[in-house]
Amino acid sequence: MFCFQCEQTNKGTGCVDVGICGKDVPTAALQDLLVYLTEGVSMYAHRAREINGAVESEIDVFALEALFTTITNVNFDYSNMKGWIEKAVTMRERARALYEKACNEAGKDPEKLSGPASYEPPSTLGGLVTEGTKVSIEAEQARHGADISSLIQLYIYGLKGAAAYSDHAQRLGKSTVEHYGRYHEALSFLGTGEGFELEALLGRCLQAGEINLEAMELLDAANTGTYGHPTPTEVRIEPVAGKAILISGHDLRDLKDLLEQTEGKGINVYTHGEMLPAHGYPELNKYKHLVGNYGGAWQDQIVEFSKFPGAILMSTNCIQRPKAGYFGRIFSSGMVAWPGVQHMPGRDFTPVIEAALAAEGFAKDGPAKTITVGFGHNAVLNVAGTVVEAVKSGAIRHFFLVGGCDGAKSGRNYYTEFAELVPDDCMLLTLACGKFRFNKKDFGSIGGLPRLLDIGQCNDAYSAIKIATALSEAFECGVNELPLSFNISWFEQKAVSVLLTLLHLGIKDIRLGPSLPAFITPKVLGILVEKFAIAPIGKPEDDLKAMLG
Repeated sequence: MFCFQCEQTNKGTGCVDVGICGKDVPTAALQDLLVYLTEGVSMYAHRAREINGAVESEIDVFALEALFTTITNVNFDYSNMKGWIEKAVTMRERARALYEKACNEAGKDPEKLSGPASYEPPSTLGGLVTEGTKVSIEAEQARHGADISSLIQLYIYGLKGAAAYSDHAQRLGKSTVEHYGRYHEALSFLGTGEGFELEALLGRCLQAGEINLEAMELLDAANTGTYGHPTPTEVRIEPVAGKAILISGHDLRDLKDLLEQTEGKGINVYTHGEMLPAHGYPELNKYKHLVGNYGGAWQDQIVEFSKFPGAILMSTNCIQRPKAGYFGRIFSSGMVAWPGVQHMPGRDFTPVIEAALAAEGFAKDGPAKTITVGFGHNAVLNVAGTVVEAVKSGAIRHFFLVGGCDGAKSGRNYYTEFAELVPDDCMLLTLACGKFRFNKKDFGSIGGLPRLLDIGQCNDAYSAIKIATALSEAFECGVNELPLSFNISWFEQKAVSVLLTLLHLGIKDIRLGPSLPAFITPKVLGILVEKFAIAPIGKPEDDLKAMLG
């Protein structure tokens, strides 16, 4: 195998034999084959739409889910992946029938499509693994060269990350035919295998950023329309005596279902990782047994889950190989799958509840410590006048967006050191799990506003964009002219899609770390530096000085 889609890739070049995340050769091959077949699905679905607008919702949703299940730390289960590949063949034949029907109604002859549109996979697991190696990254590099392959992978990773957000949104009933169509067009382009030139592919990557912007906007509307706009909320970060369930990941619908099903059962529910921002939503925070947040970012789960005396639900990506001490108490839902871990295919979390009741729970309360979340775009823009006046008066000198993914790789202490060095007359905006490096520290306030504003999950980069846009309008300048700097940490493909969104919007001078993507070749990096002035992080004090100008 060869995989370099995450920041922690082995030796900064690529994982072989086994991934840092735990991905092995069969898993990698099956995921590559699934992406390839999904391109074939979209080749037909895209053409059907172009002829007469013919669509089928199940085909549309499948394309999102197929991409989502191949994101880092989501699906490690061979049999589950085999099922996705078999479903891809079924969806492709339905898309083919949809296309041929559209052609017939329009009096056109159907194209004879090749590649993933006609490929027939073997029926055995071993055969699928062998075939997967033929469409691997290494095979692609041999066909197209390193630089073209670099941009192809950047494009695919951007689409994967966006698909996760689009899938969360569609689960809450927010989607559009046009948005689905953009995925099919993109995947069809990849499946056709034509137009693979540097400038064209760079444009495609920025297009993936635009698709992700749409996805985040849909998800923001879905979340706020269902659960209300986040409001500043104090969240307990120490346990409460009693039975307990810990939910990790990103999917707020799973949390809502879990809260409904545990109400009145004497079970306290805790958030973990990217679920922390859920406490800011009024329709979730109203449940009194949503008692707090336990632990920090995803990479600490093995230690934290081992100490948690209750049941654990992984609602989206970030699962690591479960340890024996809690293996029987961890469950998965949505796209997440690990061999031997019980999966919740629907919305019934009875097994999770039963496991929580059987576990010992917390024996006593911890100290009464809290942090504050809930500074989404609505909350911040409600005090925009105060913020603007503080900038004009000099009370606020600069804004720093310090956020993104966390991870176990060395060098991420940089973000804590950077946040601590930020002067007292500057504001810190943060989002995603990178904030766990410093979100429990007291940064004080400016004019009654906390200096550290937790905007939310990684998808809430949309809130950061809304806030930046509002400030640029207030000061009648572009975002790049604002006293605002982006210092972003990345780990997996959702962070890639957010970065591409920022580039699509023309935002420059972004610092990225703790290391640059291994899938970006020197030539491609040179293009990004020339066009967008992207730079790797350096020493915290040097970067801070440069950002303050």
